[in-house]
Amino acid sequence: MRLTRRGWIVVAVVLGAVALSWQFGPRALNAVVVPLVVVLLAGLLTIGRANRPRVTRQPVPEGFIGEQRRVELTIETDRPVAATVRDTVGDGLAAATDPVAKTTLEGDETFTYDVRLEERGEHRVGPLSITVEDVVGLVERRFEDEATTPVLVYPRVRGLGRGPAADIQLLASVADRHVHDEFDHLREYRRGDPLRDIHWKSAAKRPDDDLVVTEYADGEEAGAVTVAAECLTDRDGEMASAAATVATDLLERGATVGLVLPDGRRPPGSGRAHHRELLGVLAVAGPGTLGEQARRDADVVVRTETDGTTVVIDDQEIPFDRLCGRDRAERTDKPSERSGSGDRTDHDTGDSPGVTV
Repeated sequence: MRLTRRGWIVVAVVLGAVALSWQFGPRALNAVVVPLVVVLLAGLLTIGRANRPRVTRQPVPEGFIGEQRRVELTIETDRPVAATVRDTVGDGLAAATDPVAKTTLEGDETFTYDVRLEERGEHRVGPLSITVEDVVGLVERRFEDEATTPVLVYPRVRGLGRGPAADIQLLASVADRHVHDEFDHLREYRRGDPLRDIHWKSAAKRPDDDLVVTEYADGEEAGAVTVAAECLTDRDGEMASAAATVATDLLERGATVGLVLPDGRRPPGSGRAHHRELLGVLAVAGPGTLGEQARRDADVVVRTETDGTTVVIDDQEIPFDRLCGRDRAERTDKPSERSGSGDRTDHDTGDSPGVTV
């Protein structure tokens, strides 16, 4: 608790009035000093009895670089009090609206402002400070709420619409090839079975000339595509963007996608929730090197070195910039809900297709 500038002025006036009363008598003291002292003491008593406001922070939805998110807090007080509310905006974020507000807190009050997402990673808003004042603004008291709210910012997901057709087709073939590649067993041909599933080599060995077809595994990870990513330099943001772009494209093509990083892995999956999970992991991914076995087992390897990022498919190295196209547009929309659904909605932020919710 401390005096405000106005409070110090009142103290100076009181002291001046006391000095003048020595020369002109106690009437000057009664007329000026007493009311000011009463107001000052009332302010000290009021603010001294003020209880700490209770703060509840609401979660901030994750998003892409360039988007805005609303920060919302509920502040609860026992009695009405004038206050200045000030929240802290952490690195990687920028205040889109003022995180400072002068208001009167009474009961449950909601304080909101907007932040702009500027850098990939997990950032924070908070802590919050609440400075309460008495009615005339002579005395103030500052309360600190140390709680913070995480704000997750996804890596950039870039469009592949302008890349060379051969590169795009090679990436697309990764999703296509896993539709029927997990062998389970052979069985006799039944009418209606697709001809592509006939196992001609086994049928040729059968003396009765009966055809046999291949049955494929139905397991959750059967036909899954594994994307592995590593960064051999400090450009981990570029690595994360490339891996997010590749994984998003494969999910949009209906593939089941898993992710392997130097510090962990995410099992294969599909759908909106899985897409968000992969983007969330890549939002905080740092530099590191994959093991040799992880590289061999992966269907797609994203590797970032000092001279750039490459996407490796079947031992073919595709520069990531070339895969995106020279004048590629950045996609900064929400995660895909299309994965495996057969639908796609575009959100234009340039001239490349976006990711849908």
